[in-house]
Amino acid sequence: MKKLLDPRMMLITSMTIFGTIAVFVRNISVSSGELALYRAILAAVLIGLFLLITKQKIPFAKIKKEVPLLLASGMAMGINWILLFEAYKYTTVSNATLSYYFAPVIVTLVCPILFKEKLTGKQIICFAMSTLGLVMITGIGGAGNGKDFVGILFGLGAALFYATVILLNKFIKNVEGIHRTFLQFLSAIVILLPYVCLTSGVTLGTLNSKGWINLLIVGLIHTGITYCLYFSSLKELPGQKAAILSYIDPLVAVLISVILLGEPMTLLQAAGGGLILGFTLWNEISPKG
Repeated sequence: MKKLLDPRMMLITSMTIFGTIAVFVRNISVSSGELALYRAILAAVLIGLFLLITKQKIPFAKIKKEVPLLLASGMAMGINWILLFEAYKYTTVSNATLSYYFAPVIVTLVCPILFKEKLTGKQIICFAMSTLGLVMITGIGGAGNGKDFVGILFGLGAALFYATVILLNKFIKNVEGIHRTFLQFLSAIVILLPYVCLTSGVTLGTLNSKGWINLLIVGLIHTGITYCLYFSSLKELPGQKAAILSYIDPLVAVLISVILLGEPMTLLQAAGGGLILGFTLWNEISPKG
């Protein structure tokens, strides 16, 4: 893959595809938990076939000490998906995405506790301004309604669990990107299967042809193929360049929300989104860059 595709284009492509997921999710009439389960299953099958065809074996003997971390991160990923899909149901794609992108801010706040790192003045400013942006998005001053607020809370919940995935991955040293993704998808299935059985149950029979097409797109393209592109590109790109390009995802999502879906977005919310994206991006760019 590295020889066939430029890493920069791989990341741009993956981020653009990630930014369109809400459009397809809204056309799949199953519960958020059920959708997350099918997403994990389809992606795991696709990546499993890829590993089988390319004869890439997972070095279980080498990674056995990190299996608990992989299980935990996969479970966090599954919960993250459920909460994000719920956010799409309650609020606009813009609000859900921008609140979800509060995850890097959570990571910045937690890292000093877990890794004994000192918060710099720059990080404190970024945290404060991103938090102000989040307050603006929630609709202070009458910009939002109760349903929007619930959706934003779901988005923040998704951000919390995505931050958990990021932090857990910092402890995983011996597992390659595609192997890690495959095992995390399997772990997500482990927690999502009993959750679905105890809640909504399996309702695939209710899907029409449009729903099936969108489900296959979300599972195979947005998850299986795009995650492979994403992790393959990260191995080849400098961290700062990857951080900058990763903001294509929320920008595409916001543009789709406002232009394609015609969802409302006030100037206050737009300014809040700008604060979150701008200051989290600044936080990820090193002075030497």
